[in-house]
Amino acid sequence: MSDPAPGGPGIPQHRELVTAIPGPRSQELFARRAKHVAAGVSTTLPVFIEAAGGGILRDVDGNSLIDLAAGIAVTSVGNSAPEVVARVTSQVAAFTHTCFMVTPYDSYVDVCERLGELTPGDHEKRSLLLNSGAEAVENAVKIARSFTGRQAVAVFDHAYHGRTNLTMAMTAKNMPYKSGFGPFAGEVYRAPVSYHLRDQLKGQEAAERAIDVLEKQVGTDNLACLVIEPILGEGGFVVPERGFLPRLAEWAKAAGVVFIADEIQTGFCRTGDWFACDDEGVVPDLITTAKGIAGGLPLAAVTGRAEVMDAVHVGGLGGTYGGNPVACAAALGAMEAMEKHDLARRARHIGAILAERLTALQADHPVIAEVRGRGAMMAIELTGPDGRTPDPARAAAVNQACHSAGVVTLTCGTYGNVFRFLPPLVIGDDLLNEALDVLTEAFTATA
Repeated sequence: MSDPAPGGPGIPQHRELVTAIPGPRSQELFARRAKHVAAGVSTTLPVFIEAAGGGILRDVDGNSLIDLAAGIAVTSVGNSAPEVVARVTSQVAAFTHTCFMVTPYDSYVDVCERLGELTPGDHEKRSLLLNSGAEAVENAVKIARSFTGRQAVAVFDHAYHGRTNLTMAMTAKNMPYKSGFGPFAGEVYRAPVSYHLRDQLKGQEAAERAIDVLEKQVGTDNLACLVIEPILGEGGFVVPERGFLPRLAEWAKAAGVVFIADEIQTGFCRTGDWFACDDEGVVPDLITTAKGIAGGLPLAAVTGRAEVMDAVHVGGLGGTYGGNPVACAAALGAMEAMEKHDLARRARHIGAILAERLTALQADHPVIAEVRGRGAMMAIELTGPDGRTPDPARAAAVNQACHSAGVVTLTCGTYGNVFRFLPPLVIGDDLLNEALDVLTEAFTATA
C-alpha cells in the first residue's frame, strides 16, 4: 500500500529548493498581484505555481514543494489526473457551454446519476448542480424551506458554510469571514456542537444539549432544516463524538426537520469513506458537495430525497453556469479515478500514517493537545500548558517554518490554533513522511 495512485504531469516526486521561499520570480509576480488583485483576497504562501502533480507543486523559481493542502481538499485525485484531463479535453473540443436550462446535455444527468448512486442511502434521489459550496448550501436551505413551509435554519458552533450573505450568517467565525459585512440573513440559529477537547461530553449527551437549545430557543414547528458538517472544516477539523450525528438525524426525522449534511470538505473519499456520514451510517435528507467532486474544476451539488428536492416549483432552481459541461466532464473523470484507484482505501492508509506520526509528535511536544480526524483529513490542535487555551502564535510559527522548508501546510480553527492536513490522495508514502519530517523539525525549531 506504499505506492500512490497515478497522478497527473510527470513531475519528480521529491522536495527540492533552489531558492529561498518565496523565490525572486514569485516575489516579482506577487508585487504585480498587489497592483491588480483586490487586497481582500488572502494568500497562504506567496509562491506562484507553474505545474503540479501527485504530491508536488512546482513554482516559477523551480522549487518543488510538498503539497499537504490539495487546494483545500479539492485536488484529491491529484492535479491534472489523467482521467480528468482526458474527459475535459474531449468536452472542450466538443462544446464549452449551452446552459443546461436552455439546451441540456447528458453529462449533467450522468453526474446526477452517479451522485445518486454514491451518496448515503438507497432511497430515490435527485440532484442539482451548481458552481460553489456556498451556492450548494444556499440552495439546500431554499429546498428545505420550500419542502417544509418553515423558515428557521439551525447551524452549529465552529461551523463554516461559505461567504455569501446567507452562508456568512451560518458561519460561526467572525474574522475574516464576516467582519464588516453585515447585516446578515435572518432566521439562522446556532447550537453547541460536540467538541470533546472542550466540553468532555459523550456524543449522546452533546446531542441532547443541542436539541434542548433548538427546541427551547427556536421551536421545531419553525425549523426548516438542520445543517451540519459531519467533521467540521474551517472550524478546526473537530470530529463529533460517536452517537452525536445519529441522534441529531433521528431527532430531525421525528420533528419533520430536513437534515442537511455539508460534505463539501469531507466528501469524495477524503475521510476514508466516500462520504463522512458513511462512518456511522447516517443518511441525510440532503447532502451538499463541492471541492473534491471535479478534480479542480468548479462544480458543486445538492443531492437528496426525491420528494424533498422536487418540492421546489419549476424555475426555482438553477443558474447560468451550474453544471457546466466541462466541469461535469471533470467530475466524471474524478469519480472514475476514485473508483479505479480505490482512493477511499488510500485515504485510510494516509490517515494511518498521519495518526502514527502526529501522535508521536504529540508525545514530544505537549503543545499538541489533541490529534484528531479521519482518513486523509487529520488535524492537531495547539494549546497552552492547560490543554485548553489556544496557542495561535505557535501554530503560525510552525506554519512559517514549514513553508520556508518547502512544505505547504494550512492552519484553521475558530482560534487559529489548528493544523489541518489534506494531502492529495495520490501522494506517495515517502513524500508524505518527508513532509512530516519537516513538520517535526519545525516544531523542534520553534519550541
